Amino acid sequence: MNVWRRLSGPRRALALTGAGALVAGGLVTIPVTAAQAATQCDVSYTTSDWQGGFTASVTIRNIGDALNGWTLGFTFPNSSQRVQQGWSARWSQSGQNVTAQNESYNGSVSSGGSISIGFNGAWSGSNPKPTSFTINGVTCNGGTGPTTPPPSTPPPTTPPPTTPPPTTPPPTTPPPTTPPPAGQKVDNPYVGVPGYVNPEWKAKAESVPGGNRVSNTPTAVWLDRIAAINGTPDSSSNGAFGVRDHLDEALRQGAGYIQFVIYNLPGRDCSALASNGELKPDELPRYKAEYIDPIAAIQADPKYRNIRIINVIEIDSLPNLVTNTSGQPGGTATCDIVKANGAYVNGVGYALAKLGAIGNVYNYIDAGHHGWLGWDSNFSPSAQILKDAAVASGSTVNNVHGFIVNTANYSALREPYFKVTDTVNGQTVRQSKWIDWNFYVDELSFAQAFRNELVSKGFNSGIGMLIDTSRNGWGGSARPTGPGATTSVDTYVNGGRVDRRIHAGNWCNQAGAGLGERPKAAPEPGIDAYVWVKPPGESDGSSTAIPNNEGKGFDRMCDPTYTGNARNGNNATGALPNAPISGAWFPAQFAELMQNAYPAL
Repeated sequence: MNVWRRLSGPRRALALTGAGALVAGGLVTIPVTAAQAATQCDVSYTTSDWQGGFTASVTIRNIGDALNGWTLGFTFPNSSQRVQQGWSARWSQSGQNVTAQNESYNGSVSSGGSISIGFNGAWSGSNPKPTSFTINGVTCNGGTGPTTPPPSTPPPTTPPPTTPPPTTPPPTTPPPTTPPPAGQKVDNPYVGVPGYVNPEWKAKAESVPGGNRVSNTPTAVWLDRIAAINGTPDSSSNGAFGVRDHLDEALRQGAGYIQFVIYNLPGRDCSALASNGELKPDELPRYKAEYIDPIAAIQADPKYRNIRIINVIEIDSLPNLVTNTSGQPGGTATCDIVKANGAYVNGVGYALAKLGAIGNVYNYIDAGHHGWLGWDSNFSPSAQILKDAAVASGSTVNNVHGFIVNTANYSALREPYFKVTDTVNGQTVRQSKWIDWNFYVDELSFAQAFRNELVSKGFNSGIGMLIDTSRNGWGGSARPTGPGATTSVDTYVNGGRVDRRIHAGNWCNQAGAGLGERPKAAPEPGIDAYVWVKPPGESDGSSTAIPNNEGKGFDRMCDPTYTGNARNGNNATGALPNAPISGAWFPAQFAELMQNAYPAL
């Protein structure tokens, strides 16, 4: 019935410039100074390849004196190989020669210490690995390839050996490594392990007084554009960390699971404007090759095989094909296009197949919320669309571990003071203006019922549901303490409902909302977890039009002065004023969410 918002994060590669750089022997080198004389290093270079592209993971281990600033150099063997997007270093390429210079935060490497960097690249024909690496102009003797050849006249202090070489010389190339097979997926990835705390969100939360009370709560990382894969330090939303940065930090934290939101379909959010995306409705090939493939390559790195990687798949997508196409209130041309060309169904199917092939990845598809799909006209048809997507583009239902409801929305987890079966003066509460003939009054009852419907459509009986409780607490002084007056069904429902929105179709930066249940594993039958997928304090959309380079438009549903449309019964939006674009930090909202938290902080 209604729709909504979004966010995200990543990094740009910067060109290197500098006097005194030389090209020698095909390698970019730096003149050696006395301070570099004790440089010794070992470089590991691995790739995850796909047709025409690859992700390279590079680990530099310092086995010499401590470094205070470093520059890696190597040469691609194939002239077609190119660095496209890099992270954790400033990458540049001239011809086949590549350099990576430290960032301000990782220039110091102690003796015995290491640093991990990487990039996404392109190739044609073949993708051979570089065979020699330098750090600050000194060839790495312990690296992936051969060392610098010895001089024709050995130094007098190191005469050539007079005895034969060992009977078992070391191999000229490293032996192939085969990562251990991924373990069997667990039934519930949230059980028994700590969640990843995004340090960028944690810092924002702690910038608001009292934010340290919740700043160590696991939240999801939103990937809402291609650049988010590597991080966008110059962006107004999200932060400098890319996918690999977050996974590396999860390893450092000892986290058992990490959550990513996969959110960049062609023609994204076809019925809203605040979170429109960068890809046009006909750009499914770009979605596959430039977005899903690189994410899958990073998540498949065996380095991360012991982390449970949870992907929330494409918020606000598939339900739009049921509720916001021609013939529906508020139907849009863009929703018609993506339904006709299969961009959503095939895009989701491709993401499920690609990501689901990774042994430690768990996919949960977005399934709207009760105030959107709770009517018979939407309930079963939406479950069928979800099934269609799950078996599209080579996927199967086995790639779906479960579903999530209420993502970035405000629907109450429970309505404790009335049930859908209640009657007042001979009228069912379904006839009230708030419920409007819906069969569900809260997210828990909807999630459990929708799970059963999904199983009936052919999904595995072991699927679990997630409920986003990041902003549906509705505590504070406005929270009712009992049922409403029985004067009418409207006074009964309005007086007793904890969800204080003006209309259940309102979705943008809702005034009066509060933090909900803290993330919790297996809280109810059929529910894998309560989660904070929407990081509290990140805006749903701007209150007024704000120019930006993130493809995010202005939706009047985020304007507190707007009097509504057919999707919200022509009611006021209930949105907070002075909000930034979707995904940007909104401290006033975060402060209010803490004030109205339920359970209270």
